[in-house]
Amino acid sequence: MNIPILALLVTSSLGVLRPVAGEYPPEVPTRSNVYVSGFEGYHTYRIPSLLVTSRGTLLAFAEGRRGGLGDTGDIDLVLKRSVDRGRTWETMQTVWDDGLNTCGNPCPVLDRDTGTVWLLLTWNRGDDAEPQIIAQQSKDTRRVFVTSSGDDGLTWSGPREITALVKRTNWTWYATGPGAGIQVERGVFRGRLVIPCDHIEAGTGRYYSHVIYSDDHGQTWALGGSTPQHQVNECEVVELTDGRLLLNMRNYDRSQRTRQQASSADGGLTWSEQRHVPELIEPICQASIRRFSWPGSDRRSVILFSNPASAKRENLTVRASFDEGQTWPMSRQLDSRCAAYSCLAVLPDGVVCIFYEVGERSPYENLVFARFPLEWLTGPR
Repeated sequence: MNIPILALLVTSSLGVLRPVAGEYPPEVPTRSNVYVSGFEGYHTYRIPSLLVTSRGTLLAFAEGRRGGLGDTGDIDLVLKRSVDRGRTWETMQTVWDDGLNTCGNPCPVLDRDTGTVWLLLTWNRGDDAEPQIIAQQSKDTRRVFVTSSGDDGLTWSGPREITALVKRTNWTWYATGPGAGIQVERGVFRGRLVIPCDHIEAGTGRYYSHVIYSDDHGQTWALGGSTPQHQVNECEVVELTDGRLLLNMRNYDRSQRTRQQASSADGGLTWSEQRHVPELIEPICQASIRRFSWPGSDRRSVILFSNPASAKRENLTVRASFDEGQTWPMSRQLDSRCAAYSCLAVLPDGVVCIFYEVGERSPYENLVFARFPLEWLTGPR
């Protein structure tokens, strides 16, 4: 039985949700299917991306794959909105449909100063498969685009290509996100929009993570730094209390099946201190990292992380770090079924949200939304 969140929580004078009398939900209180493969005109839905707008609206982006499960072919970028904290979802809308071509890898970011939602994404011909693009034997290549919404995700501008600004000529494959970007909140780079990306170098087959950024509220975009070591790609970024950025990355080093991370002291222009994170086991898969709170007089610094914590795509787990991502002492299984990609977000009232791929026999059966208070993960403070 689902337990209503508000029945178990009260709001303190500082607006922070607290458990009532030390109680907290033993199970995830809210869970619902947002996209179900085989319905609403698409064979499969993949690549979940979740964002909370300045008005508190939830935007759940995904790739709608018409012809099958694969990454190639007729793929559209679709969206559902929720204005009631994920209880109900509006009718699906199409953000970008370019005929038989591939439009995907959603990576949105909110500009808190303007309220605009910027959505970074990638495109390729539907008849160009990833191995062909990597081998430079394709008809075209991966291209990078940006679109935006100034009305809480109701309408979107036409996609604008920025490939020449953010992709080097010796890069073949390229992906934005997937997941979500951040806007730097503190320090000399305050206001910078940062989008995590990855690429492959021509002729080497080496995977790297990198970022792109905007310092003028999304009007122009520039290429940031790449990781010093390869064998990493899909990534997300989080801001640390000391002003650095932390990049958490999918790892292809099969001798160590754990996530990797790197840090930047210059707003993402360069990256260093790349290393494995032994606690974050992974089956070579995308993951999500998100700041829940900054340290203050009444709260700790909390960073959240989610991924399938297993040798295969299953056992979606959420973790919490209280020391800026150095260790992850709190963890809890969110879903024991087959699971893959996920995206975390935090509502204005402090409730944690996660949008993820899950199914009984395959991770790609449903895109599910779940919502829970932090105490579900950490217990009463």
